[in-house]
Amino acid sequence: MRRLIRLFVVAAVAVGWQVAVPAATAASTQPAQSAASSCNLGNGVQHVVNLVFDNTHFVRDNPNVPSDLEQMPALLNFIKGNGTLLTNEHTPLIAHTATDILTSLTGVYGDNMGVPISNSFRYYLPNGSSSTGVSFAYWTSPLFDPTPATGTDTTTNMLTAQGLNAPAPWVPFTRAGCNVGGVATANIELENTSIDIPTVFGAGSPQAAEVASNPNQAFSDFVGIAVHCAGGNALCSTANGGRPDLLPQEPGGYTGYQGLFGHKYVVPQINPGGPLTDLAGNVITDTSGRVGFPGFDGMTASVSLSYVAAMQEHGVPVTYVYVSDGHQQHPGTVPYGPGEAGYVAQLKAYNQAFATFFARLAKDGINRSNTVFTFTSDEGDHLIAGPPTPANCDGVSVPCTYAKIGEVAANIKQLITNQTGITTPFTVHSDSAPNFYITGNPSQTNPITRNLERAAGTVTAVNPYSGNTEVVDNTLADQAEMRLLHMQTADPARNPTFTMFAKPDYFLSTFPPTTAINPAFNWNHGDIAPEINTTWLGLVGPDVKHLGVTGKLWTDHSDIRPTLMALTGLQEDYIHQGRPISQVMTETRQDLNRLGDVYKQINAPVGQLSLDSVAFATRATLSNSTGDQTYIAADAQIAAWTSQRNDLAAQMIALLDTTAPGYTNHNDRNVNDLIRQGEQLLAEVHAAAA
Repeated sequence: MRRLIRLFVVAAVAVGWQVAVPAATAASTQPAQSAASSCNLGNGVQHVVNLVFDNTHFVRDNPNVPSDLEQMPALLNFIKGNGTLLTNEHTPLIAHTATDILTSLTGVYGDNMGVPISNSFRYYLPNGSSSTGVSFAYWTSPLFDPTPATGTDTTTNMLTAQGLNAPAPWVPFTRAGCNVGGVATANIELENTSIDIPTVFGAGSPQAAEVASNPNQAFSDFVGIAVHCAGGNALCSTANGGRPDLLPQEPGGYTGYQGLFGHKYVVPQINPGGPLTDLAGNVITDTSGRVGFPGFDGMTASVSLSYVAAMQEHGVPVTYVYVSDGHQQHPGTVPYGPGEAGYVAQLKAYNQAFATFFARLAKDGINRSNTVFTFTSDEGDHLIAGPPTPANCDGVSVPCTYAKIGEVAANIKQLITNQTGITTPFTVHSDSAPNFYITGNPSQTNPITRNLERAAGTVTAVNPYSGNTEVVDNTLADQAEMRLLHMQTADPARNPTFTMFAKPDYFLSTFPPTTAINPAFNWNHGDIAPEINTTWLGLVGPDVKHLGVTGKLWTDHSDIRPTLMALTGLQEDYIHQGRPISQVMTETRQDLNRLGDVYKQINAPVGQLSLDSVAFATRATLSNSTGDQTYIAADAQIAAWTSQRNDLAAQMIALLDTTAPGYTNHNDRNVNDLIRQGEQLLAEVHAAAA
């Protein structure tokens, strides 16, 4: 589900990237050395395994059916028995794979890394129409438009609030002498052959020629797997197929580094002597039997963890890995409901893969005493399926079946036209949280914009599951509100006119002829909904407390990166929007813990301030007062809240982010004052929402 991007091409905030003083790094001429001897991390850490699942749940979707993690006891018990499982972890907005993973990789939200809308998005062309962008593209690649319409936006896909290429997540590790592996994790390896291969290998390269002559083999050879090497490390030598690891806008400079890009170049170094097999002993191939990267949809636990184990055993001690969800056949297109036979069988295979993986690492001496493990899921899901049969099925002893299963697909343009008569030309990023791009890109107060917003927020549909007529929309966010929600980028062409967060049963586009169940997809996300925005985070390793399972701490994906930096003793070249989760570490300050709690609620995209403000914004957007004064005044109020929030957040994170550049240990007397100001702002916005 992560990589099945439904394109349907039928028809500078205060808290941001702080750039360090550039300093050129000379190319190393020292002899290659092993990763074990060159990797210089703190706190006794010698290895890092950072794993993100697609749509994998701690909470049960059917109360009788064990949850995804319950059906993977090898993983669940490893986390509970060795560290902490946080069950009150949250997504950014919108809650889709690319945005969620990239937030966890960088520690900043979409407004500071360039991808707040995913897994695809739209962007305005000079003529006022819009075209398609894909969120998955290599770190330094320009915006990727796969449609026949030639795009004109060549800014980098990964973009800071200052309009620069976002700092790359592997850099602190490679500077510390560690090789870093990427296994299907968003944008740190090649994601496509169209734009990423010319970016990394060159338009006239043999690799580009292979794309032209044999595109399927080129995908298996070059996409999905990468190693970014420490300076001078022989693993990524030119003789091994290494290419310059170019990051021309990296804070502090980044020269003299090499990388390996693709299964073709990585596997001979991490599995010398033969083809790589998954943890069950099967040669890793794509669906046509080609030896190589099996495609993002083929990254089952057995496949992904095999790459990781081989990397860890052959000089790549820091690994980022993605694992496909258990809710859909992999590889394949069959969606499952909780407790269906295929769902249970797939999770059983995942459990065996984790058992094999942990045993293999332990045999290698890689364990909680010297390794930081992080495990999370990109987001949760809203299940769209009728009652299970039989009613008491548990999936384990009694399989479940579903007579009705699949999202409610609806044509939002048709609904608007039929019910309101409005025929304003627009396109949407098709989603359960569709983003609207009105042709001509009119202003926020233009009557064309305002009338379409009101229409989108009030149209109804008959839900085929309940048979009831209901308003399709839950909440609306115009550009002022999207700015507060961290959903706007430095590239104004990417900013939609407004966003509609629909009821999560719905998937809205501009072409299905009727409102009907689409059985191809039955797990929706993107919306603002507890089951979507709440997920989990497992932490194991030196300096991680053994707290077992706890839901007491409110965290989100922006906290993963600074926590990883703190646990490995590394400094960043920019300020995060998340903070190290001090409560799970061995040293904490209670006043800063309280400050961190307030900070999350004022700054996180699904924190209290955001949820209250979007309720306020929705009511104002639907208003129709004389001269539209209610809406105009509300937008001014939202802008003021955003400015106040940004100022407070900047002061708070300066005390909380111990991994930021130039951080010094603070004993700041203003902590309590900042807590008070944050609580006052929360109370003000909450009262306005009520």
